[in-house]
Amino acid sequence: MAVKIKLKRLGKIRSPHYRIVVADSRTRRDGRAIEEIGLYHPVQNPSRIEVDSDRAQYWLGVGAQPTEPVLAILKLTGDWQKFKGEPAPAPLLVAEPKATRPSFDALGGDEGKGEAITQKKKAEKKDEAPAASSSSESTEA
Repeated sequence: MAVKIKLKRLGKIRSPHYRIVVADSRTRRDGRAIEEIGLYHPVQNPSRIEVDSDRAQYWLGVGAQPTEPVLAILKLTGDWQKFKGEPAPAPLLVAEPKATRPSFDALGGDEGKGEAITQKKKAEKKDEAPAASSSSESTEA
């Protein structure tokens, strides 16, 4: 039986999170797993990666093959280098939180609040039409 270390997808449509699992290579992506050895949450800022290093080393040692995404995760955590006997990578850098955009109220202050930007059309045309008809009536009389 060929064993793979792969990602099992969980979560809603646009908010995925994964479990790193050891499963038979013939099972479907979200199917039955032999063991769960970690977590991967890519949507969080910074993304959350947790791997049980001892279990990952055991499964790599008995011949489990990681898929490409899991191999990248194992390289980030240093478990792949430990398995291959290479020097450990630099520690993971934590991303700085993104600065929030300032709100509209903080930018403009109180200037121009409550007023429309474009000027309203004046109702003079209605006033001029009756005035013109009344002037023509006065000339006829």
